[in-house]
Amino acid sequence: MAGGSDAPKQYGITKPLSLLGPVEADLQRTAELEKFLVEAGLYESPEESAKREEVLGKLDRIVKDWVKQLTSQRGYTDQMVEEANAVLFTFGSYRLGVHGPGADIDTLCVGPSYVNREEDFFIVLHEILAQTEDVTELQPVPDAHVPVMKFKFHGISIDLLYASVSLLVVPADLDISQGSVLYEVDEATVRSLNGCRVADQILRLVPNIENFRTALRCLKYWAKRRGVYSNVTGFLGGVNWALLVARVCQLYPNAVPSMLVSRFFRVFTQWRWPNPVMLCSIEEDELGFPIWDPRKNPRDKCHHMPIITPAYPCMNSSYNVSTSTLRVMMEQFQFGNKVCQEIEMNKASWSALFEPFQFFEAYKNYLQVDIIAEDDEDLRLWKGWVESRLRQLTLKIERDTYGMLQCHPYPHEYADPSRQCAHCAFFMGLSRKEGVKIQEGQQFDIRGTVDEFRHEINLYMFWKPGMELAVSHVRRKQIPAYVFPEGYKRPRPSRHVNHQQQSNKNDADDGTASRSPDSQLKRKQDSAGTDDAEPVRSAKRSSVSPAHPKSSSPQSRNVDENTCNGQIKRSSSDASGGSQASPHASERSPDPAASSPSCTTMGAVCSGDATSKHGIPLVENCTTPTVAVCTTLKRVAEKVVSELVVSERLGSTNSAELLESMEKDVLAETVHFGGNGVAQGGLPEELEV
Repeated sequence: MAGGSDAPKQYGITKPLSLLGPVEADLQRTAELEKFLVEAGLYESPEESAKREEVLGKLDRIVKDWVKQLTSQRGYTDQMVEEANAVLFTFGSYRLGVHGPGADIDTLCVGPSYVNREEDFFIVLHEILAQTEDVTELQPVPDAHVPVMKFKFHGISIDLLYASVSLLVVPADLDISQGSVLYEVDEATVRSLNGCRVADQILRLVPNIENFRTALRCLKYWAKRRGVYSNVTGFLGGVNWALLVARVCQLYPNAVPSMLVSRFFRVFTQWRWPNPVMLCSIEEDELGFPIWDPRKNPRDKCHHMPIITPAYPCMNSSYNVSTSTLRVMMEQFQFGNKVCQEIEMNKASWSALFEPFQFFEAYKNYLQVDIIAEDDEDLRLWKGWVESRLRQLTLKIERDTYGMLQCHPYPHEYADPSRQCAHCAFFMGLSRKEGVKIQEGQQFDIRGTVDEFRHEINLYMFWKPGMELAVSHVRRKQIPAYVFPEGYKRPRPSRHVNHQQQSNKNDADDGTASRSPDSQLKRKQDSAGTDDAEPVRSAKRSSVSPAHPKSSSPQSRNVDENTCNGQIKRSSSDASGGSQASPHASERSPDPAASSPSCTTMGAVCSGDATSKHGIPLVENCTTPTVAVCTTLKRVAEKVVSELVVSERLGSTNSAELLESMEKDVLAETVHFGGNGVAQGGLPEELEV
């Protein structure tokens, strides 16, 4: 055509890094990758796909009937009742086409202006779903950043959001990608709508949707295997990985999946965070919602790994990332880049890329967070609350140690099958920041940090008796056996006497000490070998499992904060069962202060046989002198003195170093705010394409 242009279409805010397509070897590697993903079970069966469609159809009928019911109850005309409507949209992995077997379905219900979220959605619809036979595990989360109702429908997990738009009648063909849908709605509604708007925009901004899907499916699986897939823990979630992969697709528009995976690691091992990853320009709008702009918003300057959503209002989807989790992800990107280089040189196969990360061999020291409840339903609720706050513990430790103590929260839960109660545990790896000189014997004291964390956990508004929490420090060799996969045997230390002595010396050098196996065995025999042990254990329980504050007086117990050994002083009202006693006192054992003075000290609680109501050890290695106790959490009026002193001489076997600088001035990309270029790109000029 005369005057026509053969210039390729540009995806994203910059020109592609390479327009090269695949050679025969790339096509072969892509076929091998796709075969690996199928054999790994990442694709659901046609039967499961049909079941999902059936469930969505039933849910659609439920929400439509719900809106019609509310319309009728509020006195609208018969015609309004007839026209009343709600529309379901999907987003997340299901909308992007990368969901696997058992994955949840992220769903948005859009309703009319007179149907609100606070009462109509979280109360009326909640009651309807609770009475629906096939709905189980119903959990409303109204105070979340994006309010959500979680449940299972016919065994399929659903995350249901709600958005009330400024329309009296919601048309069946509503296009929520249009900006007009955001008129006269609050920010929570904007966030609810944005999941769908972002998913649709991603699919519009990638050059080849099928190549994008295969690469994303691969990298999500890789992230889960390497322990860096969890937005709530401070790593990256589904939308974050989708945005990163989409950006690589834009930079290499003609690449096939094997090339995209390799280029993904090549790009992001060299990315200069905190420069943002963006699929399109950030546009301002007359609606006035806040957008991500570090020039105007001081909080945005603090984000460590900005990954910006492409739909208005553009936001940072990865604000949960901390310096510690960014460090871990950069190490894993380096690992992926190295393996992909070996794959391209035919020195490794795809299976090497997906080798699981050996978290429990990577650090010398860990925090163990045990979560306990009366039954599985209570555990599900309690665990969800605690897990959503674990990221805060990481941030607080970073803050209070000035970044010198680094945390690696592991986004997997573990359960001890030998325990009869509802229980799970999370772990955090601990290491001091590399390259920092420390004084001999210098220690990290994070007692106050843990106390602050415990206080925030205590604010759970749906607390029930039996919901408990224990935080303890464990060394690598003390990691419980139930965390290891079946068939995997932990390396056993040599039984040679000299080796044992050297091990004890190393423990002392690291600022901690551990008792010998013989003494551990003797302690177990002493505590388990007599029928009289149970009353003593019950007495100790009550000293660390106080009543919920709503049912006990603040004066019922006092804590002497100045005693370094953690002694607890009790008031006379508590000891004598006076008028301030908890209504739940009959559920607990008698106050141990009257019968066993030793039980009032943390030393007694640390003896090794202190247990919760359910028999969960409150501290696994509490004889370690530099690590004392963080006791069971219940809603308490008292503040129990807890010690959690971790030696600063912690070490990690992870040797990958942090980027020397995240703000170098050699930039190749230009980020656009409303069309005005601001030099904040993330790639160095010498990036290998």
